[in-house]
Amino acid sequence: MATDAYSWHFTLDVEEFLDRAGGFLRSEPALHTVQLTVTEMVRTNGITAYGEDAPYFGRLVSGDGTVRATVMRTPPFQLQLTALPREAADTLAIRLVKDDRAVPSVFGPAEAAAEFAAVWERRTDTIARLEMSQRLYRLGTLTPPEPAPPGRARAAGTDDRKLIAQWYDEFCTDVGAETRPDPESWTESRLAQGGVMLWETPDGTPVSMASASPEVAGQVRVTTVYTPAPLRGRGYAGGATAEASRAALDSGAKEVLLFTDLANPTSNGLYQRLGYRPVADFETYDFGDTTTKG
Repeated sequence: MATDAYSWHFTLDVEEFLDRAGGFLRSEPALHTVQLTVTEMVRTNGITAYGEDAPYFGRLVSGDGTVRATVMRTPPFQLQLTALPREAADTLAIRLVKDDRAVPSVFGPAEAAAEFAAVWERRTDTIARLEMSQRLYRLGTLTPPEPAPPGRARAAGTDDRKLIAQWYDEFCTDVGAETRPDPESWTESRLAQGGVMLWETPDGTPVSMASASPEVAGQVRVTTVYTPAPLRGRGYAGGATAEASRAALDSGAKEVLLFTDLANPTSNGLYQRLGYRPVADFETYDFGDTTTKG
């Protein structure tokens, strides 16, 4: 179908967006895992704005009314893309410039993110910088570490909230996340969902954690795996991740997913040993301050 048959439609209403684009997102839950998780968070938590900026959601619609791609942003976080039809990145950039929407960074499937970054450079006074390359994995057959690290896994409880908030903040620092949720708010949200698994030593000392997103469209994503630096290299992260993955399967998830930083061979190797298999590569480009060319 010709590119000029496509048109972008935007809304601030997440329910309207999901009513019109939810079927598209659920058609490939693994590839759309981030947008499914983000929209569920906005929908259930009633988020209407971050500071002065409201989240917005867009869908690319063909002439017959079929949704071909989606985009969203929950400020202050990055623009989120799905895969895009040919030349749709250019029409998206034109629309965002016209609407005077700031785009500090973009995340999406590698090809779509790279295409949008190149177009955004042309349309604005910015220089795109590849910030991170990630790989999305899907769990095949769960293969827990053998031998298992000393100790056991347990679901985190309210008594662990201070430690989890501290570890989440340290995790964000380790991965270079300049924009991050408030650690206390993130912790409360995850504990309310029962989504944090701890690995503790035989004496009951927590040494690692793995968290998971709520189930949406049959998929659960392991999102935060962290072991304090002095305790690394002992298999604790593998134990925590395996048990978080098992808990997701036991909850009825059809797909268990996770992202890894391709610059970290240790984590990529670990997850593959646990039974995770590559699905697709994603990239994040940073634009810094943006001044549109008009």
